[in-house]
Formats: sequence, C-alpha cells, structure tokens
Amino acid sequence: MFRPHPHDIPRDTPYGRVVQLAYHAPDIARMADKAAAELGAGPFYLLSHIPLARCRYRGRDAAFDHSSAYGQWGGLMIELIHQHDDEPSAVRDMFAASEHGLHHAAIFVTDLDAAVARTTGDGLACALDATTDDGTRFVMMDGRADYGMFLEFYEPTADMRRFYGFVARKAAGWDGARVLRPIDL
Repeated sequence: MFRPHPHDIPRDTPYGRVVQLAYHAPDIARMADKAAAELGAGPFYLLSHIPLARCRYRGRDAAFDHSSAYGQWGGLMIELIHQHDDEPSAVRDMFAASEHGLHHAAIFVTDLDAAVARTTGDGLACALDATTDDGTRFVMMDGRADYGMFLEFYEPTADMRRFYGFVARKAAGWDGARVLRPIDL
C-alpha cells in the first residue's frame, strides 16, 4: 500500500514552517498503536495532564486539562491530544470526546505576537492562548473556515528545539517496540 511520506508534504506557509500535525484522540494508546502500525509513526512520548500556568480560551480565563503524546513521522512530529473533560476549549470546538481527527498544524514562528496579529488581520480568531508551567507559550488560531483546522503557533526556543530533537532521535532506527512511553520534562 502506498503511504505518503511527510517529506513529500509542502510544509512552508505564509506564517512559518509546519513542524507538527496534531490529532484529537479519544484513546491515546489506541491511536498511537494505529499510527505506528499503519504509518510507521512513533514511538510516542506521553505527557499526562499537562500543567498550565495560564490559559485563556476565546479571551477568558479557562482550564484546559489535557494529555498529549508526541511521536515522529518522517520529518513531522505527530501529536495525539486528549482532553479529559468537556469544558469549552479549542479541542471541544472541533471534536466531541468520542470523535477523532486532524485538529491542528503547529508552526514555529520567530515572533509569536506578530504571528497572532497577522493571522488576526487575516480573519482568524484566537481560540487559545496558554503558557505551560515551564514557560512555553502557545497560541491556537481558529483556521477552520480557511484550512479545516486550527493553527498552533509557538516560538522555537532552545527547550522546544531540544524536545523536537529528542522525539526525532528516538524515532531514528526505532524497532517498533513500546509504542507509547511516559516522559517527564
């Protein structure tokens, strides 16, 4: 069976380079197994209940209780995201708890505020603006009307590049064992 390889996917956008595709996963373990078996993606590294120092959903303070698993598929990182509740969020804007599918493309940007301003000027609304406990800020712009998904922006900080490099290195030569692995950052 022919499987398109991510190196064949054009990844440059007017906003920056797509570095990740993220899928909503009602069951991260099951979806990781499927991605490994059918696409050769993996292994996946799981961060459970990712702590956020700050979270705003559509301009209001919010909670966003989610877990994500990160794996590699050729030149692209794959994120499997699961929200643990039904609180309003950029995830619930698109998927009910039991649904799965492509949620967003993540893009490295050199200036996060400038990228948000540009996409806002292009008619996209800011759905989520959050900062992790370790200080990594990420923003999800609602691009469903134009792109059928959200766009996630973050700056390629040294920590972010190290994490992307870690996932890519673990995928190189991976033997398919232990598809889903816990990780502590």
